[in-house]
Amino acid sequence: MTALPKVCIIGAGCSGFTTAKRLQDYGIPFDIFEASDNIGGNWYFNNPNGMSSCYQSLHIDTSKWRLAFEDYPVPAEWPDYPSHEQLLQYFHDYVDHFDLRRHIIFNTRVEKAERRSEGGWDITLSTGETRHYDALAVANGHHWAARIPDYPGEFTGPQIHSHNYRTPTEPVDCMGKRVLVVGMGNSAMDIASELSQRTVASKLFVSTRRGVWIFPKYFRGQPLDKNPAPAWMPKSVRQWLGARMVKNLVGKMSDYGLPEPEIGPFESHGTVSGEFLVRAGSGDLTMKPAIERLDGDGVVFTDGTREQVDAIIWATGYDIRFPFFSDPSFTADEDNRPPPLFKRILKPEVPDLFYMGLAQPLPTLVNFAEQQSKLVAAYLAGEYAPPSGREMHRVIVKDEEYHTGQYYKARRHTIQLDFDSYVRDLHKEIKAGAKRAAARGKVLPVPGRQVPRDVETA
Repeated sequence: MTALPKVCIIGAGCSGFTTAKRLQDYGIPFDIFEASDNIGGNWYFNNPNGMSSCYQSLHIDTSKWRLAFEDYPVPAEWPDYPSHEQLLQYFHDYVDHFDLRRHIIFNTRVEKAERRSEGGWDITLSTGETRHYDALAVANGHHWAARIPDYPGEFTGPQIHSHNYRTPTEPVDCMGKRVLVVGMGNSAMDIASELSQRTVASKLFVSTRRGVWIFPKYFRGQPLDKNPAPAWMPKSVRQWLGARMVKNLVGKMSDYGLPEPEIGPFESHGTVSGEFLVRAGSGDLTMKPAIERLDGDGVVFTDGTREQVDAIIWATGYDIRFPFFSDPSFTADEDNRPPPLFKRILKPEVPDLFYMGLAQPLPTLVNFAEQQSKLVAAYLAGEYAPPSGREMHRVIVKDEEYHTGQYYKARRHTIQLDFDSYVRDLHKEIKAGAKRAAARGKVLPVPGRQVPRDVETA
């Protein structure tokens, strides 16, 4: 009997450990390498690996009804929108319930991942060791490589990216200061809402290049995402109904003193906030257009105005990075676009490489890789076979147009995805792939190779 392949998983966040759980279900051996001292990734507050963007007041913008793992329910007593502490504890409970912790090598970073010509991977670790694996699952996340745009001029005050924001006093003391938050994404909403309180910043500015629609968290007393339109409904109909509902709920953005969006509610990544509109409508923050240049102790905006500013918080997104790859065909390009991937998982020419959780799914990323892992585990066990390379590339183009075609061109939209539609389509593909695998005799696409497993000195 051919041995099952052994898998290296990079990262013990929610994408990494849910992938591990599925491999375990299939009896597929694996190791997880985690740079930090514990699990949780982005949801581990003050994560010592420096890769968490979690701030002390953070609550997830996805309701508990949508983020729950399908084989491990969330606690019944949870509020609709749990805090980061609750979510992290849920992760710990999941890992311990399924006895995954023994497979995780903590405080160990993957420094280099190189594919052998005959297949399989040489994994060089921060310990100086190199290990061989038959397959590689990349789950290193995409909310850690902070990006700050380059503007003319120089700002003499403190400035940080939202990735490093923790509290109104850490790492920059914003109490009684004039603070500028740049951006209108979810982190910008939370941070601006917190700092704009009268007892915190003396003046809070928010700069944006364009208007966005801000979605409320509740509709008729229920979380807005609790009862979505069914995935079988045509996308155009779902978006039309959704846009109509959002506009009826919040009215015009200009009614709150915000710039009016030039696009529809679903033509950019959704921004969710239950507080920002109240802060804006209460006059607790001042909207500014895009930045033209930095100017010593102030900022000049594109409308010609200048504001004196004590600190800047850049909520301007992230680069997608895979620092362990030296082969550029495995990395994202300068426009933040990852390599073409079948079902956002498989690189058609590389049968032993899987990208897990590499998406910005609406409504949530928490349980996204849990669904992807169904295909990966079945594939490695010989129970799923993908279509031909030519067909995979055709589907990639079709899927990308479906999931990202409605968004304006921007770095933040390269990995957008509709969760429900994606999962419905993924399950169909897994069933089709099971038939292909059966017709081919369930041959392992990545057999366990008889090579030394001992640790080598790098």
